[in-house]
Amino acid sequence: MATASAAFAQTAREEIHAKKERSGSNYLAYETPTKKLTPAPKGYEPFYINHYGRHGSRWLIGENDYKRPLATLREAHEAGELTALGEDVLQRFERFYPTTINRLGDLTTVGERQHHGIGKRMTERFPEVFRGKAEVDARSTVVIRCILSMEAECEEITAFNPDIKIHNDVSEAFQYYLNQEDSKYMHDIRWVGDDVKAAYRDKFTQPERFCGLLFKKGVQYFEKESHAKTFMRRMFEVCSNMQSHDTDISFYDLFTEDELYDLWKTKNIEWYINYAASPLSKTIVPFCQYNLLKNMLDTADTILVSGRHGATLRFGHEVCVLPLACLLELDSCGRQVENLDELDQQWVNYRIFPMGCNIQLVYYRPKKGKSGDVLVKALLNEKEATLPVHTDRYPYYRWKDVVAYLRNKLASYREED
Repeated sequence: MATASAAFAQTAREEIHAKKERSGSNYLAYETPTKKLTPAPKGYEPFYINHYGRHGSRWLIGENDYKRPLATLREAHEAGELTALGEDVLQRFERFYPTTINRLGDLTTVGERQHHGIGKRMTERFPEVFRGKAEVDARSTVVIRCILSMEAECEEITAFNPDIKIHNDVSEAFQYYLNQEDSKYMHDIRWVGDDVKAAYRDKFTQPERFCGLLFKKGVQYFEKESHAKTFMRRMFEVCSNMQSHDTDISFYDLFTEDELYDLWKTKNIEWYINYAASPLSKTIVPFCQYNLLKNMLDTADTILVSGRHGATLRFGHEVCVLPLACLLELDSCGRQVENLDELDQQWVNYRIFPMGCNIQLVYYRPKKGKSGDVLVKALLNEKEATLPVHTDRYPYYRWKDVVAYLRNKLASYREED
């Protein structure tokens, strides 16, 4: 198996220190790639992109995600229990809150721009895929933010080639692979680590200093310390997602670097147990994307036989991108880590599933008059990634090796009763 030409040069702590927004895990706003891609092998050209992507940045989803922490601050204000900084934080929150009304889960302008950028770079990096009589099949889950993300990318592709044939479709009929519902068995396996997650959540949430900034009585303002911890985590969630908006309102001044890192570690562990190849969940949760991966493999087979060129674009959610990346074993995504105290050194969630995250399998074939195998390279968030088979010309792999490995992997999975 080939390894990437350069490992991550920084640790997660160093990366979060350099950019605190990364502590937000799945709320991280998509980071535009800057590294140039490896040129196509001599005599080859790209002809097809097999894709699955998450919607762009959005408002928080839950009805109480904004209401509950704001209610806590309002109640403390009415009781005269907020510090001067606490009053300032309440004013910031009150200024932002009206924008959330009837917008829960909606795509933001930041998210829309992310997908325009991704679509534009697709055409710039792989123009051969979209030229001439190219065909693009774009499908989305029935969620509006996903549909709008799809439209943003397709607009850029149409701008590149106004004559391109694009088929957009949205239907419940595609949900079984675009946003797969878990079986009861898979659901039960996923949540086996609840006690472990709760223990780490409790360990890494230390609200004393934080609450002392906002409430005159500090942690003692709350009836129980657990309530203070919950409030701190809720404010951290609001804080983390402010990067989804074009706003100057921020709450990062309330958290120290250590607090941000500890709160991120909690989320890193939770996402790992819930969706990755965690030994706690018997390493099988990534197979929740069995149908999605099978669809990608079957679609590629059809395209290769047809001789056509173009792209298959699928739009959904991070709860699909993350396990799919683990199932594909891109880079270190599929790593199995026994000691969760060391997880932050071996598996880092925000590298996999920021807002707008995407997986692109880019296929190459010999130019006319040439002979050779179909090659593929994997991009995770538009960065070249390793695949779990041998190659002597990374980042390019023989497709027949990759598809054989992945089909054997799918065949080895059998769901229990």
